[in-house]
Amino acid sequence: MEKINFLDLKKQYAHIKTELLHKFGEVLDRGVFSSGEYTTIFEEKFAQYCNTKYAIALNNGTSALHLAMLALGIGKDDEVIVPTNTFIATAWGVTYCGAKPIFVDCDELTWQIEAETIESKITNKTKAIIGVHLYGQPFDVDKLKIITEKHNLFLIEDASQAQGATYKKQKTGSFGEMACFSFYPTKNLGACGEAGGITTSNEKYYQHLQSLKNNGSIEKYYHNEIGFNMRMGSLEAVSLTIKLQYLDTWNQRRKIIAQRYYQSIQNEKITFQKQLDNTDSVYYLFVITTKERDNLLSYLAKNNVIAGLHYPVPCHLQKAYQHLSYKKGDFPHAEFLANHCLSLPIYPELTDFEVDKIIDVLNRY
Repeated sequence: MEKINFLDLKKQYAHIKTELLHKFGEVLDRGVFSSGEYTTIFEEKFAQYCNTKYAIALNNGTSALHLAMLALGIGKDDEVIVPTNTFIATAWGVTYCGAKPIFVDCDELTWQIEAETIESKITNKTKAIIGVHLYGQPFDVDKLKIITEKHNLFLIEDASQAQGATYKKQKTGSFGEMACFSFYPTKNLGACGEAGGITTSNEKYYQHLQSLKNNGSIEKYYHNEIGFNMRMGSLEAVSLTIKLQYLDTWNQRRKIIAQRYYQSIQNEKITFQKQLDNTDSVYYLFVITTKERDNLLSYLAKNNVIAGLHYPVPCHLQKAYQHLSYKKGDFPHAEFLANHCLSLPIYPELTDFEVDKIIDVLNRY
């Protein structure tokens, strides 16, 4: 059997090659490489897609999380609640501002932020909660909103893995004070290069974020605050604008593959992520757990199926955060997941034949 890669971006490129090269040529011919009309067009189209008033185009998703904290006034001695079961960048934004991430466990079945334990972590220093729409599956927005409204906290969505997902038929990116996106090339909506963004319907935040990303400047050479160089390039912007036209179609293909996995993988050694009611995942990742993770990874590779790992070390056990004095056993659900999870190939260009092969290999394990 020919090898089935975990991801193959070349296949996506082949599908839209003509459109991309035409638009890249236009950018090159005009010499408009940064912070011009192409990024503005993407901002407008992405805001419309997410049903928000504004979108801010940035250089990557980590910058989005960083600037979101700054725009909310979060800084030294503040605390922000963050799920430990996420990519480390979710916590970076908090740390970059001098604030302290307060980690919480994930739910045992959904693997999303465990809302039931959040309130025990809230202090008079707590300013916000970051919820992560992990693996393309929205977190329980209503539960977090009840908590943030009760304690007068900001809600920030880390929607980096969930472009196009919905909660109660409403698009992710439109629930919190603002939402942060990564458009890293592997994402459901990924740039040809590094890129990120923020959505919000608050004009004050929008204006502030546009300043922060552009060296603290709205008018050229006049800097009203200490800012950053975090603009999105035009080539990245046009690639995203083109891909946005295909996003719903690509997401639908991911859903079809995911349902095939759910329905056809029949192996008692494998456990699936529980999907929340009233949500529609876009399956950025299809994560399973097994008590024999390393053995299964090896078995898959020997059978020409390349799986991935997301994430083998939870945030609270990362060396970068050892100064916070967390230890093994603090968050058992996240730690179990980290030691037993693996991610199956799931991308729109997978053929039915390849999906059948993956299912067959897993059922024979």
